[in-house]
Formats: sequence, C-alpha cells, structure tokens
Amino acid sequence: MKKKVLATLLVGAMAASLLAGCGTTVETTGSSDTTTAPEKTQTTETVEAGEAGGSDVSADITLWTYPIGEWGNAETVDSLIQDFNKEYPGINVTVEYLDYTNGDDQVNTAIEGGQAPDLIMEGPERLVANWGAKGLMVDLSDILDDTDKSEIYESVLSACVNKEGATYEYPLCMTAHCMAINKTVFEEADAMQYVDAENHTWTTDDFFKAMDAVYAHTGQTVGAVYCSGQGGDQGTRALINNLYGGTFTDADHTKYTADSAENVKAIQALVDSKAIGFDASIAGGDEINLFRQGVLNVAFCWNIAQQLNADNNDAGLTNDGDEILFMAFPSEKATDTKLCGGIWGFGVFDNKDANKIEASKLFIKYMADSAEGTPDAVLSSTYFPVRDTVEGKDLTGLYGDVQTMSEYSTLMQYLGDYYQVTPGWAEARTAWWNMLQQVGSGADVQTAVDEFVGTANAAAAN
Repeated sequence: MKKKVLATLLVGAMAASLLAGCGTTVETTGSSDTTTAPEKTQTTETVEAGEAGGSDVSADITLWTYPIGEWGNAETVDSLIQDFNKEYPGINVTVEYLDYTNGDDQVNTAIEGGQAPDLIMEGPERLVANWGAKGLMVDLSDILDDTDKSEIYESVLSACVNKEGATYEYPLCMTAHCMAINKTVFEEADAMQYVDAENHTWTTDDFFKAMDAVYAHTGQTVGAVYCSGQGGDQGTRALINNLYGGTFTDADHTKYTADSAENVKAIQALVDSKAIGFDASIAGGDEINLFRQGVLNVAFCWNIAQQLNADNNDAGLTNDGDEILFMAFPSEKATDTKLCGGIWGFGVFDNKDANKIEASKLFIKYMADSAEGTPDAVLSSTYFPVRDTVEGKDLTGLYGDVQTMSEYSTLMQYLGDYYQVTPGWAEARTAWWNMLQQVGSGADVQTAVDEFVGTANAAAAN
C-alpha cells in the first residue's frame, strides 16, 4: 500500500488506484440548521483465521472520520481496514464520513441520542477540549506506554492530554498551516523581490510591500480576510498574530489575548491596506477556490493537502496554470513566524461497552502505533507523522521520494503553540469571525477586539 500512496503523491494527482481526489482539510467547527446523514461504508473482505495476528477479540465498532486527507476517501479507508482485519479478523469496522460543514452537528446529535460512535478521528480541539472536557471520552493513557511517550513529539502529546493527565487523543499525523501566493503574478508585479522563496519566509514590511506591488499591477484585491464563518480561521488568526508578534491566548491556555497592542496594530494595518479586503461572504474554502481561480493572488488558508491538490490542474498550479508558492506567515523577523499546527488522531467515546472499547483501542494501536499499520495510515492522511519512529521503525523517510513534501517539511520548524485546547474554544471561534466582520464593516478595531476578548474569556471561565 505504501508504494501505491507514494506513487499517487509523486504524480500529484491523488487519484491513482488507491487514492481518489485530494481532501481539503480546513480547521473549522461547522454548524448548520440541516443535518445530512454521513456516508457509510462497511468493509466486507473476509480474512482467513490463519492470517490473524493472534487476537480473539470480536466486536462491531463504528469509526467516524472528518476528511483528513484521504481518510475521507472510502476506497483508501477500506484498504487500511482490510489490512487491519488481517491482524484482527473478529473486529468489524463500519465507517461514517463527516464533512466540516455538518460534521459537528452530526456528532452532537448522536451524543444527545446516546448513539455516539465508538471511534472518532479529529484533533485535540474537539477530542480533548470539547468532548473530553465534557467527560464523554475514554482515557487512552493505558495504551500509551513509555516507548510511545518517548517517540511522539512532546508538543504534540501535550495537546492530546488534559490538565488532569487524561489522554483523550492518540495522535497519528500533523501539519503546519500556512499561506500561499500566486508566484506567476508576483513575478509579473516585480513582487518576488520581497519574498524569500528558498526558505518560504518574509518579513512584515516586505509582505505589505509585496501586497502593494501586486495591487498596483492587478488593480484588484490581492488577499481577503474571510469571515463568513469559522472555516479556515486558523489562517486569519495566524496572519494577525504573526504580523507584529501577538498571541491568541496566554501560554497556559487559560485566557484569550487578542486585545494586545500587537494584535490591534496588525488588524488596523490590514484594514488600512488597499490590497487586503475583509470579506464577510466567504470562508476559508471559498478563499481557496477564489485563489485557484485567479480572483485572489494570496491565500491565507493553505496547507500541504492544498499544495498537492490536483483537482483542476497539476499540483502546485492554479486552474489557469500559474505557479503556487507556499509561504510562512510574515513576521517582523521572518524566521520568528509561528504557524498554527494541525494534529489529528483517534479518540474513543465512552459508550459503556468494554468489549467495543477494547476493540477500538486495538484499532488505534494498529493504525497509530505499529510498524505494520502506521506508515500507511500516515501516508493516507497526506500529512506528517507525529514521531520519528514507531515501535523502532524509522518514519523520517516516509515522504523521501516526494519533493513537495520534503520542501514543505521546512515549515515544521516554525510550528507554534497549540492553543486550540483553551477553554471556551468553540465560543471564541464564533466571536472571532464576528469581530472580523465588525472591523470589516468599519467598527473601531480596539472596541471590536475588546468585545471579542470579553466574550471569549467569559466562555473560558465557565
């Protein structure tokens, strides 16, 4: 399977015999008045008992997964589960595929109805800070041994554990969220002089100079601070926090700090820029589409999955064939940039069924902590492993043959604090895009930011 995944990445199409289409992963907490039933698939491959790996556990379990790379693709996940069933033939896994528009509503409805899935795949902001904080998740500390703790990056593991020491997520993969520019247009506008293309970094001063140059060349908005909802809001947070060294929360993740002088200065600078627009009609996914269409020449919602996307042209190109260059967010000193990280892994809902919980833990150990299953599970995410080794097996060369992945890995050194586990996170995200809408409509920046912080910190205190 690894060879198939790598071959698909190499051609940049993500649509070979194993993988079909590149998932668009945007950090968001969706909500909708209508809830659409998630797509289901049941793996049916029969495995001979002699092929089993020695477990006699028998259970029917459900896995719900958000579209984390190709973990949102039924063909890919079926193949992963078929490999798992060679080791554990008695565990039948039914998969339901969520999206980032209705997914949270579907999960919450299932919880309220006493029908939560056994397994769920997402990040700490949901598994730890939301459902874990509500006492809905199983503590996975018993499957996290000393070897695992030594192999998993400390910053990743700390995000998966609550303040009381309970582990509500077993991490599998990670990435750094970034931004992107239309390099072709930047070259035409003589704006590449402000970009360190080799290191994918730039300073705040050079960022605004580049924006002005592209605006002068095109006569249209270069980049949009999208704020119709929460979709892709990691991009707007990172942009604002990085420009002048602000933070979104305190280091202890107890309160929100977006009202600092640094953040207010950054928002005001964006408001004052003719090249940047505040657009309350679009979210992150819409911005990506406009960027690919050439309507915008900068995207603030970007990651490796976007860079590898080949739905409408070759990977790394816009729909019209312009070259896309991924970039770290600008900061006063280019190398001081702090990127928002995405961490994804597995959690288990406490449905009071010991047998299903045991089966779910075996699934997690196979996918996220085994030399046999973890490499393919990580490759299928199209992201990076959360450890250099798994049970002694080296993972550092996992994407060694994929140039784009190797280049993108240079951004991992800029990963910042994983503050998404701060209490009141869901309320803070809603208040954030509301604040951006107010600012875009002409509200005083300091007043709007003070209101945001008041709302967010009130939620954090509850």
